[in-house]
Amino acid sequence: MTLPFFYISEYSSENSITLDEDTSRHIVQVLRMGKGEKLNLTDGKGKLLTCEITDPHKKKCSVTVVQKTEQAPPARHISIAISILKNANRFEWFLEKATEIGVAEIIPLICERTEKDKLRMDRMQSILVSAMLQSQQCWLPELHEPVKFEDLAVKQFDDFDKLIAHCVDTDNKQKIHQQISKSSHHLICIGPEGDFTPKEIELAMHNGFKPVSLGESRLRTETAGVVAATLLSHI
Repeated sequence: MTLPFFYISEYSSENSITLDEDTSRHIVQVLRMGKGEKLNLTDGKGKLLTCEITDPHKKKCSVTVVQKTEQAPPARHISIAISILKNANRFEWFLEKATEIGVAEIIPLICERTEKDKLRMDRMQSILVSAMLQSQQCWLPELHEPVKFEDLAVKQFDDFDKLIAHCVDTDNKQKIHQQISKSSHHLICIGPEGDFTPKEIELAMHNGFKPVSLGESRLRTETAGVVAATLLSHI
């Protein structure tokens, strides 16, 4: 039987851990776990800790680490820079699916046609954590603060394949697998509803981004993000 799985924001090397109030309440009051029962913890940085409950306190449950293992990170480091969406539920859906796929970084973009420029970062972070635990992973995607597209486009990403997915027909746009090198690090930009503007596309390409197609259909922003993540993770 799979052990219950929980997140701790920090872990060094201690064998005794006191869990936060929310986690403690879930373990003791919701799951009704008691002394001697086991559970798994992860710090979202590759560590998997199998622990035994020593004090089932509903506000500060204590556990002892009985086994430590390290989960290797995904073979490919995938960064998705994606426009913030007006519909928060659709953006949250993208975060959930990107985490399940194994994306390493998520960079919310503010583009010329982006209709909303703010996110509830605490809520977004909690969605990433929940998706990581649900999919039984030990690597939490890094969620960046929102950034303007023009600032991202000129930033250096050493050793990254830099890609931009857009809907404009251009002679040099190709499928993803035709535009990447042997690098294990990939960054792809996904625009808002209405796509990137011609000016943004030109800026990106001037700074080394390669234009790519995600298929014949015109996709919603959040769907394009998931398709891009899936394609990159399986190339």
